[in-house]
Amino acid sequence: MHILHVVGARPNFMKAAPVLRALSAYPEVRQTLVHTGQHYDASMSDVFFRQLEMPEADVNLGVGSGTHGQQTAAVMTAFEPVVIERKPDLVLVYGDVNSTLAAALVCAKLAVPVGHVEAGLRSRDRSMPEEINRLLTDRLSDLLFTPSEDGDQNLLHEGIPQSRIHFVGNVMIDTLVRLLPKADANLPDAVTTPYALVTLHRPSNVDDLAWLRDLLATLSDLSGHLSVIFPVHPRTRQRLRDLGAGDSTKLRLLEPLPYLEFIGLQRRATMVITDSGGIQEETTFLGVPCLTVRENTERPITISLGTNQLVGRDLQKLRSSAEVILQQKRMPQQDENKPVPLWDGHAAERVARIIVRSSSD
Repeated sequence: MHILHVVGARPNFMKAAPVLRALSAYPEVRQTLVHTGQHYDASMSDVFFRQLEMPEADVNLGVGSGTHGQQTAAVMTAFEPVVIERKPDLVLVYGDVNSTLAAALVCAKLAVPVGHVEAGLRSRDRSMPEEINRLLTDRLSDLLFTPSEDGDQNLLHEGIPQSRIHFVGNVMIDTLVRLLPKADANLPDAVTTPYALVTLHRPSNVDDLAWLRDLLATLSDLSGHLSVIFPVHPRTRQRLRDLGAGDSTKLRLLEPLPYLEFIGLQRRATMVITDSGGIQEETTFLGVPCLTVRENTERPITISLGTNQLVGRDLQKLRSSAEVILQQKRMPQQDENKPVPLWDGHAAERVARIIVRSSSD
């Protein structure tokens, strides 16, 4: 059985690594790894592959940046001949980036089966490009591997047959569990506790310069109580320059960090302030309070069972929630560690078993 994996951006790498490893235990499985190059910073991609102990990509499409339409089209154009040449029995796609949808569309046109790892997540906000990618990829997929039970319910509500849905747990947590022991040895230099860890990259946040200026003022106020460490996404760095903020703020601005360094920072943070999806999950597993600067989340289980709170773009709510965390060291609604079902470090093994079993049915 020949399985072709498609990755395009850093979140994909964390999800694909444990699945590649789990499938390698089956001698009847041959694997090909295609990197679309959607995340085009070669140095950061290389260090992620190395830290995650992923094999070097068999094919790198090198599509680079562009608008959503341009990037999706570029991946489709470059990926189609790879599928025709390699003739996989199953193509595995991950998460909700443009490469995920592009690969699924190519396979649907070529009648090649698709498996979607991290299926069923919904924000119900179609202004998010990722939501469109999720909806369409799930509609095109033959095997849908969900990270949480709400994903199953979303898919069933949309008319996806139960036979195609497989609740396996969260493969990104597999990577976290495996590499967490190495994380503390990879902390950036001169990090002192306590600190808040900040990540922001969504255009709806960082492209609104007036709001971003007010957010920086809020974070600067917070820095009077604890350090604020801010690894800055390239898009966000440019917006800071547009504001004339740059390195003149009271925040500790860092370059984007490799996986182990970032996980080490998350693990020790007093709180995390983010607009990322995956970080909501990681902080939930780590038991670290998380304030999500979004109006909605496709990962509601991080709120109901985890440490996540949506504060939206309400900076007063961000201030007050941060004050509560500083006083109580936890979220107001947070109970003692409720484990999220199947976030146990073995999700990829379940994915592999289902794939191998389905191939013999």
